[in-house]
Amino acid sequence: MNNLKNYFPMIRTKQEILSEIQNSDDLSAIYDSWTPEQQNHFLSFCSGEKGISILTDGFIKEIFNPEYAPERMEDFLSLLLHQPVRIRSVLPNDSARIAGESYLIITDIVIELYDGSIANLEIQRLGYMFPGQRSACYSADLLLRQYRRVRSRKQKRFSYKNIQNVYTIVLYEKSPSEFHAFPNDYVHYLEAVSDTGIKIDLLQKYIFVPLDIFQKNLHNNGIRNRLEAWLAFLSSDSPEIILPLLKDYPSFQKLYEELYTLCQNTGKVMNMFSEELAILDRNTEQYMMDEMQAEIDRIKTEKTQIKAEISQMRAEKDEMCAEYRKIRAEYDEMRTENDEMRAEYRKICAEYDEMRTENNEMRAKNNEMRAENDEMRAKNNEMRAENDEMRAKNNEMRAENDEMRAKNNEMRAENDKMRAENDKIRSQNDEILAENDKIRAELAARDKMIADLKRQLASRD
Repeated sequence: MNNLKNYFPMIRTKQEILSEIQNSDDLSAIYDSWTPEQQNHFLSFCSGEKGISILTDGFIKEIFNPEYAPERMEDFLSLLLHQPVRIRSVLPNDSARIAGESYLIITDIVIELYDGSIANLEIQRLGYMFPGQRSACYSADLLLRQYRRVRSRKQKRFSYKNIQNVYTIVLYEKSPSEFHAFPNDYVHYLEAVSDTGIKIDLLQKYIFVPLDIFQKNLHNNGIRNRLEAWLAFLSSDSPEIILPLLKDYPSFQKLYEELYTLCQNTGKVMNMFSEELAILDRNTEQYMMDEMQAEIDRIKTEKTQIKAEISQMRAEKDEMCAEYRKIRAEYDEMRTENDEMRAEYRKICAEYDEMRTENNEMRAKNNEMRAENDEMRAKNNEMRAENDEMRAKNNEMRAENDEMRAKNNEMRAENDKMRAENDKIRSQNDEILAENDKIRAELAARDKMIADLKRQLASRD
């Protein structure tokens, strides 16, 4: 269903492979020693249900064998080093190191290039701790081995210019934690550089390729160039990756054909797979032991540090106790003062509350007075307006008074004149009254005489 069989017709079905295994007691014994998951994994890559895991020890040695197929490694290294690479010879590696770290390393190949440079291609299952220190040590070892070899060959004609670059190239199936801080970078180039810009070739160069990080980027970006095609070939066993790889880069079909042809030899592949499982078991156990040893070393270091810290803390504690007693005495004294100040504070608070109550009352009165002042101000404004109006009227009345005063003066003059005439008339009236009184007296005497005469006449009748 994944169409790998369209590219590789030699791929057999699971039933065909199982039939061959069941017909052999030796193969059946090996097959039955595996877990169901391991059995299914073996049948899946042999039948093309999934791709082959290239980073298996037997398969990678078939692909990257610089002795009978140097052009493959030359192509891969040329892409990594950004320069044409040709392999002159394969050099022996450090067997003691390989034996000591076999549980880490899938393959370790040291080659000499035609320009005299040394390249060490190492593929690790698990990224070991301290990758920088470890790689620097092995790079230094390769550089020293090159120095001894060239010096021995050149003898008196030896010059340091004959020493060429040493490339330490490490591919990680599962990379150390340092690389996961850079989730978008899966090829790291490192070499010594000066802080002043001076150019001095210190020969040791490093390339680190975390394939697990590359896989995450591959799912997002796809295969964009030939270097990524090589990395996908080395790290992917998914048909969804392999099929586009074969379509865009058909040269990889020959490599897969070799591996699927190898899978025709069921017994050989089963032995390779069993060895790989055993290595993985040892890897897991050794890795856990290393992790535990590292944890033990860390705990020992922490224990030593803690002891030193405890001693220091005890000295600090004694010093702090003395300081504490001094501070406690000062504290008791300050507490007494504080109690006095608290009592004074409560007294002040009570006075303050009383003053605040009075202040609130005064504020209320002030507000009332302000309202009354506002009201009086309004009335004053009204009265001012009325006063202005009355002032205007007063001015009118003053004018009228002045006019009346003038008229009064005229009338006073006329009155004086009339008074004089009145006095004259009064004098005449007095004379007339005197005359009238005289006439009235005469008339009264006459009336009396007439009355007397009437009585006389009456008495006569």
